[in-house]
Amino acid sequence: MMTDLLITIVKILVVFGVYLTMVAYLSLVERRVSAFIQDRRGPNRVGPFGLLQPLADGLKFMFKEDLIPHYVNRPVYLLAPLVALVPAFITMAVIPFGNTLPLFGRDIPLVIANVNIGFLYIFALTSMGVYGVVLAGWSSNSKYSLIGGLRASAQMISYELSLGLAAVGVLIVAGSLRLPDIVAAQSGLRWNFWMQPLGFIIFLIAVFAETNRLPFDLPEAEPELVGGYHTEYSSMKFAMFFMAEYANMLTASAVVVSLYLGGWQVPYLEQAGLPPLLLSLAQVLAFVLKVGVMLFFFVWVRWTLPRFRYDQLMRLGWKITLPLAILNIFYSGYLVVAKWV
Repeated sequence: MMTDLLITIVKILVVFGVYLTMVAYLSLVERRVSAFIQDRRGPNRVGPFGLLQPLADGLKFMFKEDLIPHYVNRPVYLLAPLVALVPAFITMAVIPFGNTLPLFGRDIPLVIANVNIGFLYIFALTSMGVYGVVLAGWSSNSKYSLIGGLRASAQMISYELSLGLAAVGVLIVAGSLRLPDIVAAQSGLRWNFWMQPLGFIIFLIAVFAETNRLPFDLPEAEPELVGGYHTEYSSMKFAMFFMAEYANMLTASAVVVSLYLGGWQVPYLEQAGLPPLLLSLAQVLAFVLKVGVMLFFFVWVRWTLPRFRYDQLMRLGWKITLPLAILNIFYSGYLVVAKWV
């Protein structure tokens, strides 16, 4: 019993450490990729190739003056950044980043919590993040922040439906709510990316909307709302909202990889005859590389596509992605009935 508890604690510390590091360096990746797209240099002064820039940014935020306007609703104003940040971090508990790791005569599952409702756990927590945005917009008592919070809630409701219905097709094919089972069902070349391309595209569009990334960043919309819901925030509370955005990006990428891109699966790698330990490490590396590709896609889209108008965003969510997501459910049922999966 103590051994299992110790293994779980070690997995939590390792995953949290890697996760926090990736969130910090996503800011550097975004700035360097945007500089490359715009033919600029980007951050390159602090450390070799600018690798210490996230540390410098963190120290800068820690020592900046923490301004709290006198007209805010103080308790809610202080709570909002935590409400936005915490769900993004604890969602990773059910996402498998590998199969099993053979160590000390044990096969250690490479997932923190293999619960039988892992899929529902992810959707329950990711839907909590919008409360931080809404509370920040309301408690700031600023018209810009309030409009940003209202936009975030409307956007969340609109695209949460498409997100969930698109993923229902994956559940129908896999026959399980456990993330490890969904990944295992995609062995070989049976990735859901190939089996359900329509569901994958809808899910990807909805993920961009859920994470408030361009072309769906209407809750922030600097030309219209100055900064939206975080206009009145400064210092570390301001940094926490950006950490939440990057953490949501990372979580969303891991979920997309697990549901549609085979998770840690590499086609026919298990038949290559690798030693068990080397095979496990190769699978973890494959998962990290897939997540990295998705993160690059997030950044690339931001600096390539223009922002939607709000009426376009709503029309896309209710008149296009939602009906197609329902159609994808019937298509997934046909795949199962026809025994194509």
